[in-house]
Amino acid sequence: MTRPLSHLKVLDFSTLLPGPYATMMLADMGAEVLRVEAPDRVDLAKVMPPFDGKFSTTFSYLSRGKQTLSLNLKSEGSVDKIKALVRDYDIVVEQFRPGVMDRLGIGYEALKAENPNLIYCAITGYGQTGPYRDRAGHDINYLALSGIASHSGRQESGPPPLGIQVADVAGGSHHAVMGILAAVVQRQQSGEGSFVDISMTDAAFAMNAMAGAAALAGGQEQTREGGMLNGGSFYDYYQTSDGRWLSVGSLEPQFSAQLLDTLKLSDLKRISMSQKPEDQQRLKAAIKEKVSEHSLEHWCGVFAEVDACVEPVLSIEEAAEHSQIRQRGMVIQADRGDGKLQKQPGCPIQFSDWQSAER
Repeated sequence: MTRPLSHLKVLDFSTLLPGPYATMMLADMGAEVLRVEAPDRVDLAKVMPPFDGKFSTTFSYLSRGKQTLSLNLKSEGSVDKIKALVRDYDIVVEQFRPGVMDRLGIGYEALKAENPNLIYCAITGYGQTGPYRDRAGHDINYLALSGIASHSGRQESGPPPLGIQVADVAGGSHHAVMGILAAVVQRQQSGEGSFVDISMTDAAFAMNAMAGAAALAGGQEQTREGGMLNGGSFYDYYQTSDGRWLSVGSLEPQFSAQLLDTLKLSDLKRISMSQKPEDQQRLKAAIKEKVSEHSLEHWCGVFAEVDACVEPVLSIEEAAEHSQIRQRGMVIQADRGDGKLQKQPGCPIQFSDWQSAER
């Protein structure tokens, strides 16, 4: 089957995580991606352990489906090479601070002059405008400035350093792919390319979906453990007797009824939908005590056939072996190019007439 994006060619100047993850998604869906790599620039994704042969496992994953061109953009003749290349490409992705590509002579206007149909996507921490446009930052900073960290975590311990890079990937990578593909559709209608400006802080701010609406339109202050979905209700994690954790998301009446009946707490059904903090804390305490009486394995067996939105907290290794993940083909064996295979998370976008075959 032909891959959905097999007609698109992408020139990728990005490093680290957001840009490379975005172009990996495009490559997974069939785009031809050429990564332009500076031979003397340190890329943290390349040097972070563990290593699988020559490169880190993270770098091998993010480079999936791409070809690489080693080129010092500051060396003589490099600008001419890029300008010649871009005439044959649809999309450019870069992740430098604003103005860097312009100073190198290969910014949007310079490349647009070579290819008027070019779609140029710049992924930055704070966007191309505003007082922070030239400021350095990382995922934790974008989550802080966007307001997300203010209502995440526990009251006593504050905001948690998350196990994944939410602003980088959900903010930068995913929004970049959406913006690029929207620009492709627009070009099909107008025949013109465009500049796509992706700010990871903007994207993170916009991901304050329910909390943002409550704060901005409803005037409701968002605090840690102050809402239904951030620890202020029985929708939470509970520790088992063996030190593992169980997630409980039984918000709707039919699910909370199943939960409480299964835990033999049926007498608390009358307060399960209560908005009073004291009722929710009473409910949480009762669930906490019950869950702590048995192991995670026990509770997995108990809730296996109960439709109550209760699931175990798994490690990545355990998740990879879970029947749901395996059945969906979310762990793949990617060809490293040296005759060896490497386990990687697969492409999560599935089409009825096309199956991913990682390169």
